[in-house]
Amino acid sequence: MTTPPPAPSRRTLLRALAALPAAAVLLGETPGLLGTALAAAPAAGSASRYTIVPFLNSNDGTVNVYQSDDATDFRLLQTSAYTPPANRIRDASVFKHTDGYYYLTYTTHTWQDVSTTIGFARSADRLNWTFLYDYTVSITNLSRAWAPEWFVDADGSVNVIVSCSTTDNEWIFTPYLLTATNSGLTSWSSPVALSGIGANHIDTFIVRIGSTYHAFTKNETAKYIEYGTASSLTGPYTITRTGDWAGWGSYREGPALVQLDNGGWRIFFDGYGDGSYYYSDSYDTFATWTAPAKLPGISGTARHFTVVKETVSGGPSLTRNATRSFQSANYTTRYWEEQSALLNLPVVTASSATADKQAATFTVVAGLADAGGYSFRDASGNYLRHWDFRGRFDANDGTTTFAKDATFIARTGTASGSVRFESYNYPGRYLRHYNYQVRVDLPDGTDLFRQDSSFVPVTAWA
Repeated sequence: MTTPPPAPSRRTLLRALAALPAAAVLLGETPGLLGTALAAAPAAGSASRYTIVPFLNSNDGTVNVYQSDDATDFRLLQTSAYTPPANRIRDASVFKHTDGYYYLTYTTHTWQDVSTTIGFARSADRLNWTFLYDYTVSITNLSRAWAPEWFVDADGSVNVIVSCSTTDNEWIFTPYLLTATNSGLTSWSSPVALSGIGANHIDTFIVRIGSTYHAFTKNETAKYIEYGTASSLTGPYTITRTGDWAGWGSYREGPALVQLDNGGWRIFFDGYGDGSYYYSDSYDTFATWTAPAKLPGISGTARHFTVVKETVSGGPSLTRNATRSFQSANYTTRYWEEQSALLNLPVVTASSATADKQAATFTVVAGLADAGGYSFRDASGNYLRHWDFRGRFDANDGTTTFAKDATFIARTGTASGSVRFESYNYPGRYLRHYNYQVRVDLPDGTDLFRQDSSFVPVTAWA
């Protein structure tokens, strides 16, 4: 069977039409503002919080707000959180400013229409948004201003990168930089084209690491997300990765990046060719990437978003160097127990054998790979680690790989007092029980998975 080609993008369709005769507490990063500190698991009593504000596949007149503590399992926080007083809202980018407010910038018209403005809105709580203004981008003969993206530089300057086309070729886009000239974000510098990226590139997203600017941008001709670097925000950029260099496939757009708690980088992108939304991770400064995976729960619903990451108070906390047993949050007679070196979830009661109680008792210690995370040691000194995505106990061989396999980040569970344990080196995967075996699995966006991956630390059985 021959696989049909992906559906054309909105820009391809428009070119074809045009050819026809006339008839909390912010402690973490904001997009683009990376700093020099390495990412790490949140401290005890605090948690990571990732917020996205996408428009919907079914409706480009409003946006929802979603929240996640792991950048994978996003849950709906507010439906129809913001509807502009006129026009549309597409490609919304969000960041938190130094004044404590969250700001959106977005495309103001649907893809069929001329669009010479970008919109701005503000919120104190991410849930209730106030329209600020539509800003006319001052480019001569401007036809369309699309996909504005926030970028906060190391000097604190607030910028917007917007893809623009002119009337002489309304479907050929070039990235331009606008810089805020006041703290209220109501006045902007004249647009400056980013040098080196070139025409027919859209959805440009930039992050800075050290003194290098890293640009991810869609080549609208080739339909691939490309990558380049520069020593200055305005360029010149050198595009060094083209085609399917990262293994993400074609017909991808809207790249957005965020740094994870384990120091890796995650890219999100809109797979408009197949109607899905994807993510992929890199641990070598963007040289290689994991195979793209569909974002659970909201793939096919959310469209073109960016992410604001914060560290907020109220996260789970476990006492280290203490013995605990771990009770299933939804099968309360069942507990973690080591059986033949594997972690299972049998029934354990007061009348259980002493050996079973001992096998259901573990010492909680600081994470071997990250002291902000957690590792779990059995009575013989072996550590819980994942192997082939199965929870098992092995002796620490002193390798970096083992340390990462045996480290878990604590996330808030579904039941009172419960905790979810996310794999440190496979972010998004959680210890969860399935057929009473404890595995490291990806969430599917359901409450059942969240319950299956929630465990309550209780007084040790032995």
